[in-house]
Amino acid sequence: MFTREIRLHPRSIYNFVMSRTKIVATIGPASRTPEIIRQLLHAGMTVARINFSHGDHATHTETVRRLRRIAAEEAMNLAVLGDLQGPKIRVGNVRKGGISLSLNDELLFTPHRGQPAMIHLPHPELFSSVAIGARLVIGDGEVEFKVIEKKKDILRCLVTVAGKLESRKGINVPNTDMGISSITAKDREDLRLICDLDLDFAALSFVRHEDDIRELRELMRMQGNIIPIIAKIEKNEAITRLEEILQLADGMMVARGDLGIEAGPERVPSLQKKIIKLCNKAGKPVITATQMLQSMVHHPQPTRAESSDVANAILDGTDALMLSGETAAGHYPIEAVAMMHKISLIIEEDFPYARWRIRRHRRQEVSTVVTEAISIAVCGLAEQVEAAGIVCSSMSGFTARQISRYRPETSILAVTPSEKTRRQLALTWGVDCLLIPPLDKTGSVVEAVITAVHSQNIHAGEKIVITAGVPFGQVGQTNLIQVHTVSSQYYGET
Repeated sequence: MFTREIRLHPRSIYNFVMSRTKIVATIGPASRTPEIIRQLLHAGMTVARINFSHGDHATHTETVRRLRRIAAEEAMNLAVLGDLQGPKIRVGNVRKGGISLSLNDELLFTPHRGQPAMIHLPHPELFSSVAIGARLVIGDGEVEFKVIEKKKDILRCLVTVAGKLESRKGINVPNTDMGISSITAKDREDLRLICDLDLDFAALSFVRHEDDIRELRELMRMQGNIIPIIAKIEKNEAITRLEEILQLADGMMVARGDLGIEAGPERVPSLQKKIIKLCNKAGKPVITATQMLQSMVHHPQPTRAESSDVANAILDGTDALMLSGETAAGHYPIEAVAMMHKISLIIEEDFPYARWRIRRHRRQEVSTVVTEAISIAVCGLAEQVEAAGIVCSSMSGFTARQISRYRPETSILAVTPSEKTRRQLALTWGVDCLLIPPLDKTGSVVEAVITAVHSQNIHAGEKIVITAGVPFGQVGQTNLIQVHTVSSQYYGET
């Protein structure tokens, strides 16, 4: 199998083989220095997330340039994901230290500043949308209110979960349609930067339906740069329209924080499995996110429950696992990535490849799409001839994602002339990727693939299964399968 070991920075203490499950690390104050970024790469980070809910454009620009520069210096593949904030509702400023609230306390909210004995809530749209009896959930559920009276520009609320109310805390209003777009004025400004920096993915927060994806893509067209869209699933409205959203989006994120507030924490595990299964079926990447190793914000080791949570997401079939506060603001960002990587490697030893093989065989019986049929055949052929790896040439990365969706036990190596495709495949399960020169002839394609493979950890006498499209360079043109036996010569016999 291809087991490309990472070339280590001299000061790195991590000496890992890359896991097949990809790791998304949020970059923030705790992790944006050059040395920490370098160590995160060596610990297992394959995608860097820029959270546009925090920071300014100058900081984000510098961070993205630094990430790409260091990845190039280390000869490592790294994608960058820009995460749009969306219509996040937040409490205004309250007194320093916050307000301690007890059960059944009453509080008044208003959209106007400077009102004595009232809490500033600078979102007028909420006051017209919310109904009596609605829940207002603060943060991740630290405090909760019920609306008991509604007047013009005033909500009287009862404390149903006691806690401390602090400035700028986020508010969720489950099962309430705010009547506003998922794309705010701030998101439009942030999207301009995402397009200017040519980030590899854009994550859209609080997606409700497929029109949100259409709107974002149209805004990208106006900016002259179409970037793959990751739909963050965290609203009840989105749960009822998952297939329609996925048809237009390029991938999904199981955003378990707000999803748990909207749908209830008891529903999150089953929804996670459902979303992952849909993405697997569609051959589109899926990220499992939020509180995966939350205790590592403050501690160097995760809880046993967190380790199990990571393991179960891998066994569910997630393409990637995401760290948020653990790497953005935590005390142990490198250790958090390294721990997630270590768990991934151990769980992947017991990955249920047989179950995926059965799924592949069932799909083979009904497949009529050429690329899909070839992807299924390649997986089966690689197992049958006990190949050291599957090598696919791809302009867009589509073929590599199609092969990955069947989770073959054989390692997958994609080769492409596109640097953007190479970076984007850093989010796809089990796919490593190398750059090759642009080519147009069958022989040169195969030769270039074999040349690329010789830089990997394979040996004379091992077989590889090659898939490519001829003529090379056309999207969706995969039409060739070849079994190649590696020899001691530069090119072996086929």
